Amino acid sequence: MAKLRTVDLTVGYQKQKIVQHLTIEIPEGQIIGLIGPNGSGKSTLLKALARVLTPLSGDVFLDEKQLHQIKTKEVAGRIALLSQISDSSIGLSIREIVSYGRYPYQKGLSGLSQKDLEAIEWALQATGLEALADENIGTLSGGQKQRVWIAMALAQDTDIVILDEPTTFLDPAHQLEILLLLQQINQRYGKTIIMSIHDLNHASRFADYMYALKAGMLLTCGTPEDVLTTQWLKDLFDIEATLTTFPNSRKPLILTYDLGAES
Repeated sequence: MAKLRTVDLTVGYQKQKIVQHLTIEIPEGQIIGLIGPNGSGKSTLLKALARVLTPLSGDVFLDEKQLHQIKTKEVAGRIALLSQISDSSIGLSIREIVSYGRYPYQKGLSGLSQKDLEAIEWALQATGLEALADENIGTLSGGQKQRVWIAMALAQDTDIVILDEPTTFLDPAHQLEILLLLQQINQRYGKTIIMSIHDLNHASRFADYMYALKAGMLLTCGTPEDVLTTQWLKDLFDIEATLTTFPNSRKPLILTYDLGAES
């Protein structure tokens, strides 16, 4: 397992501070939900955790090493990042796209090794894509395409998988399909999954632990029961929420909400 944490992390773009003074330790082997209003710094934080962005100050540590001092290929062998995806890969087969996940292990022009091929087949199997492996990605539905990108991340064979809004633009059935797949991957293979997510009920249902950001600051963190309370929801989103719990669970379920008194 890989241990990921931040210490007094400030990160942003061209000296504009987006996330400020963040100190967190990611629980290993769990599904981590990152929530907060638009512009709160969720995507920026995920990029910092994946070493796409260099801290303005503070540090990200991977197994007690400063992340920005670790070689790129070594980081890619430990952390997979799935950002919001465009359709720029139309024309490629599913197997070809998934094979890109093996890039961190390539040496020169040596091509795919037997271990690479086995990892690709495992990723296709884990995501239920074996039968479609030779299909053109342009022929797939939105939910199937998202499975392909997740398979590519899995082919990297990392302990940590980071996903930025993995259900964006999907209909409700495909959103649930993708989240159930991620839950299955977490439970079956023990991978730490960190994802930003807009739907608070999905966040509650699927996350084991949550971080709530607002204006680039950590407002609160804990289990869904700790974070999704009427007071924290008011502080985070300025809404007055009516809560119950999911069936056979203590996890909060938002039934409805109104705008806060100051909105």
